[in-house]
Amino acid sequence: MAEALRVGIAGLGTVGASVARVLTHKAAELTRQCGRPIAIAAVSARDASKDRGVDLTAAQWFVDPVRMAANADIDVFIELIGGDEGPAREAVKAALEAGKHVVTANKALLAKHGVALAEIAEKKGVLLNYEAAVAGGIPVIKTMREALAGNSVNRVFGILNGTCNYILTRMEAEGISFDECLKDAQRLGYAEADPTFDIEGNDTAHKLSILTALAFGTKIAAGDIYLEGISNISQADIRAAAELGYRIKLLGVAQRTESGIEQRVHPTMVPTASVIAQVHGVTNAVAIETDILGELLLSGPGAGGNATASAVIGDIADIAKSRPGFQHGPVFGWPAKQLKPYKKAQMRSHAGGYFIRLTVHDRTGVFAAIAKRMADNDISLESIVQRSVEAKDQKTVILVTHETTEAAVRKATDGITKDGHLTDKPQIIRIERAA
Repeated sequence: MAEALRVGIAGLGTVGASVARVLTHKAAELTRQCGRPIAIAAVSARDASKDRGVDLTAAQWFVDPVRMAANADIDVFIELIGGDEGPAREAVKAALEAGKHVVTANKALLAKHGVALAEIAEKKGVLLNYEAAVAGGIPVIKTMREALAGNSVNRVFGILNGTCNYILTRMEAEGISFDECLKDAQRLGYAEADPTFDIEGNDTAHKLSILTALAFGTKIAAGDIYLEGISNISQADIRAAAELGYRIKLLGVAQRTESGIEQRVHPTMVPTASVIAQVHGVTNAVAIETDILGELLLSGPGAGGNATASAVIGDIADIAKSRPGFQHGPVFGWPAKQLKPYKKAQMRSHAGGYFIRLTVHDRTGVFAAIAKRMADNDISLESIVQRSVEAKDQKTVILVTHETTEAAVRKATDGITKDGHLTDKPQIIRIERAA
């Protein structure tokens, strides 16, 4: 049997401790599957005395993960520290430069420095694996990097943040407000004390930027993603969507267009009958549209210690199965030096158009003025509904458009706002064709 693969784990939080337990408790099974043992040779954590449910006394302990990363006694460096700078970046870079394979769950690090780190890994002939960085336990990275060889991806989209999906699911199911649901999610541990990164779409954007690089061979460009979170979604939107046959999800969408690659993260109405509309709670889902295979939908646990640890273990097992001299594939599907500069596309038309909710003064001429603004911007309306609201002298107008452009919708609603008809900001939600 081949010699043991020696791993060093940096970070023994929820995920790191779970990885250590699986590697220890399922050692015999992993040895059988990989053809060689996997041994925890070193760990880096602040407190060596803390009980993590696994015996790590045989491993070397390092306070400094950077020192551990370059240590000659490990073959694989597992980065579970987090953060896009500081120890995480320094340690991953040190490990790659020392010729060590790296496994990471750090989407923020990859979104900011992934291409530069990939160049080092490919130069050194080592693996940089990151299945756990996107969609938790769903094997979407392996699928896009390996299983879809020969396919050209046209669009990739999905539910990439469990916190947001949990909140939207409960808002619909229980009729409670966004704020109430967020507080409950924080109490249950589904949302951070400061939930901004999740609910405003940043976490989804980091993951989407990695999928975009894999799908289209472009450099990662997380900063160029159109970003809109879910904090402004109300019960009025949830109810209106249901009445129209839709469900609201926070989607990350990347697609190839004639003018470049379009990347966007925003609340989206998807048909209630679609498969992705049935993805509830903290579950994630990723849809990939290709020229040969057609549409593929992957769904499963998107967060949590076990789901993330499962993806990390899978990446370690892939390294254990590889052999010296084997030519590894490029980190992002294309050699890092051949990744094309990201060319941002204009926001374009979307199948199904837009949902627009307007709260307006209840007075003569408003309805006609709104319709005129839409017509002036060549926006064709599928439906227009006027409703009374609890507030005196106000009405709600709900519009559903046919295919149109982002620019046209924004110009029309800006015009309606300038006309003085609105009592609140317009709510605009895209309607997306979905799996």
